[in-house]
Amino acid sequence: MNTDLSTNDLKNNVNGAIVTGVLLILLGAAAIAFPFFSTLAAESWIAWIILFSGISKLTYAYQTRQQEGFVWQLLLGLLYIGTAVLLLVYPLQGVLTLTLALGAFLLTEGVFEIVYAFKRRSQPNWVWSLANGITTLVLGGLIWFEWPLNGPFAIGLLVGISIVFTGTSRILLALAARSGLNDAQTT
Repeated sequence: MNTDLSTNDLKNNVNGAIVTGVLLILLGAAAIAFPFFSTLAAESWIAWIILFSGISKLTYAYQTRQQEGFVWQLLLGLLYIGTAVLLLVYPLQGVLTLTLALGAFLLTEGVFEIVYAFKRRSQPNWVWSLANGITTLVLGGLIWFEWPLNGPFAIGLLVGISIVFTGTSRILLALAARSGLNDAQTT
């Protein structure tokens, strides 16, 4: 195998990761700058996924109509489609519901993470798990106790922050890989 070719491929991968990271940071910054719009976009995206899942369930129900459970499959498909239609027709109510569910999820996850951290006390760096649990619990509490006031922007803001951190970590990992390539070439 040609070493130059594999090194060039690695450099291209690193450069692609940096470009992707920059794009993610820009998209995340846009979501943070326009949290209401990004929240509505996320809610609509979820609605469309549920709608197509419902159509898939109805198709499956029709294909297996001779088997036991047809009525349940049919009802599930209709439930999915009905939920999606409600989310698409009443997006603000969908946003409020999704925000409340996110708050409950983060509160529960935070408690679980804290319990898990204390179970890992004998391991090194267990406090990072504890910090993660406390942070998640606080975020969940902020969402839950400020609901419905934060509903129109919370999801978009949190998704934006997540995307910025994802882009940043991608860039940092790519730069570390580039540094490793440069070090390998000089030795």
